[in-house]
Amino acid sequence: MQATITESTFSTPQSPVRYLSLDVLRGLTVALMIVVNTPGSWSTIFAPFKHAEWHGFTITDLVFPTFLFVVGNAMSFSMKKFEQQPDSVFLKKVFKRTIIIFLLGLFSHLFPFVKRNDLGEIILKDFTQIRILGVLPRIALCYCLASLAIHYLKKQGAIILSVIILLGYWALMYFFGTKPDPYSLQGNAALKFDLLLFSPNNLYKGFGIPFDPEGLFSTFPAVVNVIAGYITGNFIQKKGNNLTTIIRLLFTGLALVCLALIWDRYFPINKPLWTSSYVVHSTGLDLIILSVLLWIIEIVGFRKWTYFFQVFGKNPLFIFVMSGLLIKTLSFIRIGEKSLSNWLYTHLFLTWSEGKTASLLFAISYMLLLWLLGYWMDKKKIYIRV
Repeated sequence: MQATITESTFSTPQSPVRYLSLDVLRGLTVALMIVVNTPGSWSTIFAPFKHAEWHGFTITDLVFPTFLFVVGNAMSFSMKKFEQQPDSVFLKKVFKRTIIIFLLGLFSHLFPFVKRNDLGEIILKDFTQIRILGVLPRIALCYCLASLAIHYLKKQGAIILSVIILLGYWALMYFFGTKPDPYSLQGNAALKFDLLLFSPNNLYKGFGIPFDPEGLFSTFPAVVNVIAGYITGNFIQKKGNNLTTIIRLLFTGLALVCLALIWDRYFPINKPLWTSSYVVHSTGLDLIILSVLLWIIEIVGFRKWTYFFQVFGKNPLFIFVMSGLLIKTLSFIRIGEKSLSNWLYTHLFLTWSEGKTASLLFAISYMLLLWLLGYWMDKKKIYIRV
């Protein structure tokens, strides 16, 4: 990992103006990821900023697949340089990036490496209990698998593979899930598969049982979100940011959303399981959002507001990682019996606001703090390359 101004898979600091919409979508996604991940209190959150409890969809459920989608967008630029290079160069770069991002995920889970026990004493974390998978490991694996598919199968082959993955995942989830409800929390095939490879101690436990919403089995359909982003970025580069492109993206997005809503009746839209209908639904919404951004920025020419999101889009992975490490640091430091993050929330937000509003304002303020970091990096021409 190094500081650079060269384009990378996840950051395009020198992207030309004609691809501004892709930069804005990337920055918008990072900003929203920070907001939904750091409320003032997890017990007081406005409904749109919560994930659906199981089946269903909220705007928060769109954030992670959109991040994968924009990873694919960036790949539509960066993969070109590998076309005339030997496979050894391509494989070295892909596996290096994959390992670094995966290890960043493990580092984030372990940080700050110590915890407080019931007596308030600081003790070393039990590294055998670490969650192995998660957001960053999924990004790493999806990037790796999508890169291999696109490089070796080319665009048409990657599309065919995507269809096979989505239909095959549906079949495997149905036939290997526990009847009568193969898509339940306790009986789904993704959990069964992950438990074959991982100890329950190494899985996420936020659902009340060991179950990882970023598990290994459900990572395969998530690869399709990256491939979809690549195809979209490639399409925009070839067709240009014009009204015809916008219309085609918009109607493709609407068609995918309709298909997903029909599919939902048989294979429910579900983020924790990352169901095939969820992939289609999120991709359709991403295309609709991107078409709107293209219209506002390229056709209407309204661009003055875009710099705010470009700041996030120029160092997306670094800012996202820092957002997690900083809030963990604030949560570990104590002022009396309260964590520093809770103390700040109580004294700076609950003193003049309350409930869900105060919680959201804390999240927005935290996002703006990370924006200042990104702004400083941009002014100093510092761009973190993986």
